Amino acid sequence: MSLEKLVAKYIGSTERVLRNMETVEDSVNVDVESVRKVVEYVKAYLEDAKYYRDKKKFEVSLASVAYCEGLLDALKLLGAVKFEWLAKKKERKREK
Repeated sequence: MSLEKLVAKYIGSTERVLRNMETVEDSVNVDVESVRKVVEYVKAYLEDAKYYRDKKKFEVSLASVAYCEGLLDALKLLGAVKFEWLAKKKERKREK
């Protein structure tokens, strides 16, 4: 898979998660305001990823979107948000 296609895949996956993600209001690990701040960083890095993709700087774009995914995974591990990556969802369907 080309770097350009990989960037497109990651950006699409991250956009999907942001559309469908739920905040866990009663999370004991993180307050809602902190979650909101981190999600704003996620959105900013996603915009950076799109900007660099459009400039054909795919390495920088990939780094930006990978950082988004890391922040989202950290929020999920803390129990502050609920979401599922599309690849994991497909994998679970195959296992059934």
